[in-house]
Amino acid sequence: MKVVLAGAYGNLGADIFKALLKAGHEVVAADLAERDLCVSGNFTFRKLDVTKPESLKGLCDGADCVITTVGLTKTSAEVTNYEIDYQGNLNLLNEAKAAGVKYFTYISVLKADKAPKVPMLHAKYLFEEELKKSGMTYTIHRPTGYFYDIVKVFRPMIEKGEVTLLGNNPVHANVISTEDFADFIVAHMTDENKMYDVGGKETYSYEEIANMCFAASGKEPVIKRAPAVLFDVLAFVNKLKKNGKEAILRFSKWTLTEEMVGDTKTGDMSFKQYIEESFKK
Repeated sequence: MKVVLAGAYGNLGADIFKALLKAGHEVVAADLAERDLCVSGNFTFRKLDVTKPESLKGLCDGADCVITTVGLTKTSAEVTNYEIDYQGNLNLLNEAKAAGVKYFTYISVLKADKAPKVPMLHAKYLFEEELKKSGMTYTIHRPTGYFYDIVKVFRPMIEKGEVTLLGNNPVHANVISTEDFADFIVAHMTDENKMYDVGGKETYSYEEIANMCFAASGKEPVIKRAPAVLFDVLAFVNKLKKNGKEAILRFSKWTLTEEMVGDTKTGDMSFKQYIEESFKK
C-alpha cells in the first residue's frame, strides 16, 4: 500500500514510519522538516505545513491510506491546538478526500471527548467528529500516554529528590511504548470505522511510577501532594500573559488527575524495565 504519514519525523511518527517500511509499504513521509532516521525502503519526503492548505496539494495523490500524528505538543504563542490539531488535520482530511484516499487513521488521546476546557484534548475531539462524518473509512486511536513522556515528566523531580503529585486520590495509567503502539497502528490501519482506547499491558498508579523512578535512580523516595486547583491558577495566569503555556498546564493537570487506562492492552515492552534502563543513562 501507499501510505501518507503526516508527522513522520516526530517521536511516534518515526516509529510508525519504521513499522510501515518494515511491513513493505510505500511511504510518503510528510513533516515540517526531515531528519536522519537511518531507515531504508520505498519512501519519499514531502515538506508540509498543515495550516497552509496549498502546501498539501497533491500530497495524497495515489495513496491508499493517510495516517496523521499531527498535533501541537509544545508551548506556542504563535499557533493554537485548534489551528493545528483541529484545522490542520481537517485540511489534511479534505486533501485526502479530494484525492480519493480510502483509509484515514488519526492519533488522538484517551478521553478527548471528556475535556472541553482542555484545548489539547478538545481540539482533537472536534477533529474526531469531523472524521466520523467525512464518509471516509477511519480508524481513531486514543492512546493513554507514552513511556518517554512519563519519564520526561518525572525525571526533573527525581533529580531534585522530590516528586509532587496532584490531588489526594490515586490515579492510574497503562502507558505504552511508541514502538509497540506503532506496530498496532500499522496492523489496524485498514480497519473499518473503529476507535481504540490503547494502552500497554502494565497498569500503575503515579505513586507507584514515582517509586519505580526513585528505585531506578538509587534515591530514597520523597513524594508530596499538591492541590490540583494550583494548576488552574497557573493556567489562568498564563492565559493572561498569552505566552501559550495555558494549554500545556491544563493538559498536564488533566493527565495527572484522570484515570488513563485504555481497555485495548497491547505491546511487549515493559514500562518498569523502560524506567530502569532510562535512569541508567
